[in-house]
Amino acid sequence: MTQWYMLTFVGKDRAGIVANVTRALFEGGCNLGEASMARLGGNFTIMLMVQSSGSLEKLKDMMAPIAEKQGLRLHVDAIEGELHHHEEPDVRISVYGADRVGVVADVTGALAEAGLNILNLETDVGGTSAAPIYIVYLDGIAGKGVEKLEQALETLRKEKKLDANLTPIDPLTA
Repeated sequence: MTQWYMLTFVGKDRAGIVANVTRALFEGGCNLGEASMARLGGNFTIMLMVQSSGSLEKLKDMMAPIAEKQGLRLHVDAIEGELHHHEEPDVRISVYGADRVGVVADVTGALAEAGLNILNLETDVGGTSAAPIYIVYLDGIAGKGVEKLEQALETLRKEKKLDANLTPIDPLTA
């Protein structure tokens, strides 16, 4: 019987991480599902859905030498696979403003209250050290409609002095 697991690796970015991790999984008889990999501030993180006939402990034991060799921290959880159950975003939102504590909490809180189901969120830091800018990109589903989200963004523009834009997404033309 096979089980799905979520493997998470975090560590300093270096060449060969993805190749070594995926090779070890392949050689260990694992099947990959969805994956997300990102470089953040000189660090690298991987989240992989992995199907294996082995136990959680066996999978950890198999991947521990690779994690150690690559200088990565490893975390493994048993999960439900749920492949092929995707929700497509119908809005893309970008927010720019002066970098300050609480920007992401303000933005995501206002948008959640307006009915946004966030499917993907990325942030970035721009500007200069003297005038830093925080950037938030979100893709999601407007559960209560685009108008509610536009109202929330207008409030963020006025009260939090943020530049916020919403673009509807038509998955058939995107």
